[in-house]
Amino acid sequence: MDPIAPHGLHHVTAVATDPQRNIDFYTTVLGLRLVKQTVNFDRPELYHLYYGDEEGRPSTLLTFFPWPEAPAGQLGSGLATATAFSIPPESLGWWQQRLAALKVDADAPVRRTDEEVIAFRDPDGLVIELVAADGDFRSGWDGAAAIPAEHAVRGLHAITMTEAALEPTADLLAGMLGMTLGAESGDRARFTMVGDNPGTLVDVTAGADEKGRQAGGTVHHVAFRAPDRETQAQWREQLIEAGAKVTEILDRQYFTSIYFREPGGVLFEIATDQPGFTVDEPLLELGRTLKLPPWLEPNREQIENTLPALQLPGV
Repeated sequence: MDPIAPHGLHHVTAVATDPQRNIDFYTTVLGLRLVKQTVNFDRPELYHLYYGDEEGRPSTLLTFFPWPEAPAGQLGSGLATATAFSIPPESLGWWQQRLAALKVDADAPVRRTDEEVIAFRDPDGLVIELVAADGDFRSGWDGAAAIPAEHAVRGLHAITMTEAALEPTADLLAGMLGMTLGAESGDRARFTMVGDNPGTLVDVTAGADEKGRQAGGTVHHVAFRAPDRETQAQWREQLIEAGAKVTEILDRQYFTSIYFREPGGVLFEIATDQPGFTVDEPLLELGRTLKLPPWLEPNREQIENTLPALQLPGV
């Protein structure tokens, strides 16, 4: 049986520290929409914050577990070490000026795989890249007053994984996950998922001497898109048959998920596109109030008393 190939990145989830600082940075500096305010279903004393486009569509999502006591993480092998968003090619200079005006310490643009890239870090040290990408016609979120629609961040473009060795991870991406090996430059290899949609790129850099440490300012996991639960179940069966240790299908309220680790150690998730973020609140009100899944709703008062109060944009 041919491997079932993902049709794009679904989301990237990272570890933050201060939830208010996290909201301020991603809604104000990058102009993403806070599309869901919920909790870590496995640790409901912590928030789980989702940012994306107007509807929180798959391939636009960056999410965070804000953990105030988290120590600083360390980049290295076995981690996703950069999360790239696409911007219109003509917006590169505008974003350089915006980041400088907001005193965000950004690197000078570099050319990589025929793309111009600006790299910087969020307040916790998470590496974010803005890529001037042709052919991305997503609208992004145009509700951020300080960011004109023509310059808005479009959505996820690529993730970069750092590994000690390329081959084991490359074998999984190109074999079990059906990706195509594209450009190679030095110690960097680019893998492309099926289809012409944006947000379908995985870059792998190899040769890292030190093991990464997952904590504040690092990526927790990378999620790929499955169109429906049936495809997700088939994918799970194929992964198990290939010897991967895969979780059961878990209900994440806005999608269902399975998790496994690739050979280098990065935690992968396969998440369904549906039902999406309007399953428990209207589109216009996304992210405005704390939403809990049915099994945590009886504990709402206790959970709300544990979580710090948040000041939301525009409220």
